[in-house]
Amino acid sequence: MHGTRRVLVAADKFKGSLTAVQVAERVTAGLRRVVPDVEVEALPVADGGDGTVDAAVAAGFERREVRVAGPLGDEVTAAFALRGDTAVVEMAEASGLQRLPAGVFAPLTASTYGSGELLRAALDAGARTIVFGVGGSATTDGGAGMLAALGARFLDADGQSIPPGGGGLAELARADLSGLDPRLAAVELVLASDVDNPLTGPKGAPAVYGPQKGASPDDVETLDAALAHFAKVLEGGSAVGGRAAEYAASPGAGAAGGIGFGAMLLGARFRAGIEVMLDVLGFAPALGRASLVITGEGSLDEQTLHGKAPAGVAAAARAAGKEVVAVCGRLALDPEVLDRAGIRRAYALTEVEPDVAKCIADAGAILERVAEGIGRDWLS
Repeated sequence: MHGTRRVLVAADKFKGSLTAVQVAERVTAGLRRVVPDVEVEALPVADGGDGTVDAAVAAGFERREVRVAGPLGDEVTAAFALRGDTAVVEMAEASGLQRLPAGVFAPLTASTYGSGELLRAALDAGARTIVFGVGGSATTDGGAGMLAALGARFLDADGQSIPPGGGGLAELARADLSGLDPRLAAVELVLASDVDNPLTGPKGAPAVYGPQKGASPDDVETLDAALAHFAKVLEGGSAVGGRAAEYAASPGAGAAGGIGFGAMLLGARFRAGIEVMLDVLGFAPALGRASLVITGEGSLDEQTLHGKAPAGVAAAARAAGKEVVAVCGRLALDPEVLDRAGIRRAYALTEVEPDVAKCIADAGAILERVAEGIGRDWLS
């Protein structure tokens, strides 16, 4: 039926059950059961959120570990990825929800200080280009903690450092960015995110993402006012001046609790996370070698279409004239919508095992069976 013999598996993680690397392994195993001689190239992908460092390491980057402050100030071991003078830094490694104790949220006090320490570690390792993947954050501090770790000072009316977290920004009287690490000026910093929200307002970081981080409606109001105050102070009395308001309103400023805004203050350029990562991971040459592309993630839904990994992979593959199918845990998009996104067909675990709890618990084995179906439909 199809003469396809070389498959590229470029899928994201199935959140909560399989890493992107495991997805590729299971899909490969399933395909080979049906077509033993099929050539499969695995290129696990990520869109800047959690799993981004793992995807870079799977693509040949070196994993580097460093002790940094977690969102609540306690030390954690966080990783970044390095190849030559390019580093991939994932803010969730230091400041992600995954770093909070189970059931604990700290919407007003969680800090991005550790993310700044991770960036500093990448500078220490000789990075000249830093891809800064942001997503999955526990924080809503506008990147103030990150900036403080890199040498900025945020002081209250008495000249004391303000408390950590978004809540502390309400006490900010003076921002001094003159002590920022001078190496930042010579580095290309790319802000990689699938979120294009501004810093504040109805579509801002606190309103849209605060509740996921445990913020009550009152907390959301507090945080929104504190971030607006942060931008205002920067506008009035720092080297950034009028650009602060421009950055605050920019798409991506609200990414990961406003760390996008902090990154823009460092001169970062905002790009869709999946596009940056496909570049960094060497997707174009791998795509050139493939005749069928398999992408996917845990849930293929409306969000997928807004800059998530499978949409980015499918768009690039379609532009290159390659056929794309997708694997997922659950499917919430109809065939016409998938087709418009460049995905010929999606295969969901729930088609094989309707019980969602079983799908999550036994995702690997079920995914292998799904991949056998793809082998029969597209390769045999």
